[in-house]
Amino acid sequence: MTLDLHRDAFGRLVLRDAQGRPQVGVQPVRAFPLSAPGEGLSLLDARGRELVWLESLDALPPAPRALLEEELRRREFVPEILRLRAVSSFSTPSVWQVDTDRGATRLVLKGEEDIRRLGGGELLITDRHGLSYRVRDFAALDRHSKRLLERFL
Repeated sequence: MTLDLHRDAFGRLVLRDAQGRPQVGVQPVRAFPLSAPGEGLSLLDARGRELVWLESLDALPPAPRALLEEELRRREFVPEILRLRAVSSFSTPSVWQVDTDRGATRLVLKGEEDIRRLGGGELLITDRHGLSYRVRDFAALDRHSKRLLERFL
């Protein structure tokens, strides 16, 4: 599939549709951002209407694919927890001190229900502000982190 996709002078994505009209402010949205990030991508116009459905990012030529991946990285923020340093208490709410791929931070876990198992050892943890953190592989965590996290699972 070919897409006529570029950035305008303001950095917005522009898609030229089948009639040759430019659609300014295009937003890519993943259908399955965690379980299948490279599959099922919708390109929405500035009003949220779908312009194009893409089965796979892999099917795109390098230039539009790079633009879409760059835009998705800007929009999506799901830090990966690499290590749990400390937990304030084993009852909720509790304050967690963690190391992520984006640096050290603190998060507040409201309840055990805010930890979701995604399969394959992957976890999604949502803090009290609604920010999601990912544990890519529970088994790959260090022993101390596993012990802390097991108390909540």
